[in-house]
Amino acid sequence: MPDTALQTALVELLRPLVRYLIGHGWGYPALCDLLKGLYVAEAATLDRAPGRATDSRLSLRTGIHRREVKRLRKEWEGAATLPLPRRDANLASRVVATWGSAPEYLDAHGEPRVLPLRDVGDEPGFEALVRRVKADVRPRSVLDELVRVGVAAETPEGARLLRTAYVSPLPEEKLEFLAANVGDHLRSALHNLSHPQEPYLERALYHESIPAADLDRLRPELVRLAEPLLREANRRLLDAGTVGTETRATPRRRMRLGLYYYEEDTGGAPSTENT
Repeated sequence: MPDTALQTALVELLRPLVRYLIGHGWGYPALCDLLKGLYVAEAATLDRAPGRATDSRLSLRTGIHRREVKRLRKEWEGAATLPLPRRDANLASRVVATWGSAPEYLDAHGEPRVLPLRDVGDEPGFEALVRRVKADVRPRSVLDELVRVGVAAETPEGARLLRTAYVSPLPEEKLEFLAANVGDHLRSALHNLSHPQEPYLERALYHESIPAADLDRLRPELVRLAEPLLREANRRLLDAGTVGTETRATPRRRMRLGLYYYEEDTGGAPSTENT
């Protein structure tokens, strides 16, 4: 790929991030220091063979002075990964995903049932749901977390799911989920550049100059269209044994399937639509 094409792509990728950083008081020196450490950490990861990732070699590959490389390696050792989301947030998101996907927790219309807090006969309740995801915490604690973030409500009939996605209200967790989702999206796209014969899913629908009133009308329906796909995908993954089998001595992989939506004013004259 020509450098000009890569530069153009980088500008498009980085522009929204830089705008966000400026708005949050992150100046260029702060980002520059972070990038230097990241360059060293990633270059060391690429040189996995014993003895290859010397300071001199990393300096040559990154363009960073050898003395600076030595300092940055010490700073980044064991600290180059993001923290995991809170344990109860992870459990809550698994409970929500199972509640909205597993057939035993859906009604005749395929919608999440109102669950009694305890099992009633052969009908699994909220306690069974928590056991299904192998959560070793009290069901009461999980339900309190879901109610706290507005994902579920406790009614006289039982627990009711209000949204089929767990979204944490904590800013630091939103940033962690942002990094994970966008990071994997970018890894997928870069994989397709490097391995065009084995591409991952990378599709988007694009239209330009849609009347704002029409988009306001269609937007809620477009968002709703994503729900059946994600719920069906999650149901199939649950059937494949993705929960409670983490300790089995078999090869493991992680995956992420995502959908996103974005819009902004174009301000120009109507033009040909693209898809």
